[in-house]
Amino acid sequence: MNQRTRDWIRYFVDYSALVVFLVAFFATGRNLPQATWWLVGGSAVALLVGAIVERRVAPFPAIAGGAALVFGGLSLFFHDPRLLKIKPTVMNLVFAVVLFAGLALRKHPLKLLLGETFDMPEDAWRKLTLRYGLFFLFLAIANEAVWRTQSDSTWVLFRFPGLLILTVIFSVTQAPFLAKYIRAEDMPPPPTE
Repeated sequence: MNQRTRDWIRYFVDYSALVVFLVAFFATGRNLPQATWWLVGGSAVALLVGAIVERRVAPFPAIAGGAALVFGGLSLFFHDPRLLKIKPTVMNLVFAVVLFAGLALRKHPLKLLLGETFDMPEDAWRKLTLRYGLFFLFLAIANEAVWRTQSDSTWVLFRFPGLLILTVIFSVTQAPFLAKYIRAEDMPPPPTE
């Protein structure tokens, strides 16, 4: 399987359930419980496709898809949409706590994910970990504010694509910091004439 196909499969696994949820929410007349059924089903299909095609379940899609199955399932079982709405809060708080705990223990969880690409001193890993920890904390607080004060339609749009857009914007703001530490062998070759 070529890299382009692999990338498309990863995008499918990462985002298809959220796209299905968004479309189902508006297609069902803004019916959150019905859209939740589609989210749960979409998450299960995405995880299954990832497992069959890639012959493995990648950690982040497994965590996100598993959480969608759990929180969506609980929301449907208890007939309480709040359980689905707190999922982004809980997940972002978990990420923030892991990063802050790593800082407290002088470990850098981001280094496990990015260490092969970036050759950074400990102080730089600490700064990056703190920045992402604060960002995930911000996302958790923002989700709480949106679902508690806005309509279901606004929350669904905030959930996707809103959180994705915020994450991309934040990550782009970190690019100048990271560019200083990219490994020489990972740099793209200069254009040839």
